[in-house]
Amino acid sequence: MNPHTLRVRRATVEDLAALKAIWLSMGLPAETLESRLTEFQVVERGGEVVGAIGFQILLTAARLHSEGYSDFSVADAAREMFWERIQKLAASHGVFRLWTQEDSPFWLHQDFQAPDEDALSRLPEDWKKFEGRWLTLELKNEAVINAAFKTQFAQLAAAEKRSADEIEAKARLMRLAIVIGGFTIFFGCLAIGGWWFMHHRR
Repeated sequence: MNPHTLRVRRATVEDLAALKAIWLSMGLPAETLESRLTEFQVVERGGEVVGAIGFQILLTAARLHSEGYSDFSVADAAREMFWERIQKLAASHGVFRLWTQEDSPFWLHQDFQAPDEDALSRLPEDWKKFEGRWLTLELKNEAVINAAFKTQFAQLAAAEKRSADEIEAKARLMRLAIVIGGFTIFFGCLAIGGWWFMHHRR
C-alpha cells in the first residue's frame, strides 16, 4: 500500500456513519464510541474513511483504543501514519506515558511492553475497568521530570526569598534614612530657632 494515497486526520461528525460501520464490523461498542467521536483519528483513502483509532488523554497519560479498519490492506501503512500523529499529539499535550490493549505486533515493534508493577500502578483509575492485557510505553520519565520540577520550584522559592529579604533590607535602610533625616531637620530647626531667638533678643 502506497502511504501517499492515505491521509490521517481527526474525525468529524461527517465520518460517523463510516466509523459506526467499522466499529460494528470489529465487534466494538458503536453506541458508546459514538459519544467519544472527538477522540478518534481516521485514515482516509480517496476521501473514504477506511480506518480509525481512538486516542484518549487523561492528564499525563494517553490510551490508544478501538483500532479498526474496513480494509485491512491499509492497516500497516495506516498504523505508521497513526503512530507519527500520535507522537505529535502526545508531545503537544504533555503526555508522559501511553497505554493500549491493542494486540497488533506493530505496537510491540514501537517498544510497547507489558507493564511491571510500578508502571501498572500509574494506570489511571478510569481505565482499570477495562479487562484484558495492557501494554505501555514511557515517553518521558515522570519521576525525573517531577524531581526537576521540585528542584526548580525550590530554587525559585529561594530566589524569591532572597529578593524579599533584599527588599526588606532596603526598606529598613529607607526607614532609617527617613528617621535620621527627620531628626536632622528637627535639630536643624531647633538650632536655627535658637540662633534666631538669641539674635533678636540682643
